[in-house]
Amino acid sequence: MATTTEYQVTGMSCGHCETAIRAEVSEIPGVTDIDVSAQTGRLAVTSEQPLEDPAVIAAVDEAGYTALRS
Repeated sequence: MATTTEYQVTGMSCGHCETAIRAEVSEIPGVTDIDVSAQTGRLAVTSEQPLEDPAVIAAVDEAGYTALRS
């Protein structure tokens, strides 16, 4: 059963920001869908199994932004 987790991301301002975050988060095993919006600062990650928050936060950090579970 798929599960979706939402995060609040700070520092995003454009489509390039969204693309950078999508690229990093998509490398996490089990991720099936990523919805990210620079306008709202929202990141929703859908995966086959519940994800470890530190893995998603680290991926967002790798892209150059900060995420908190919302």
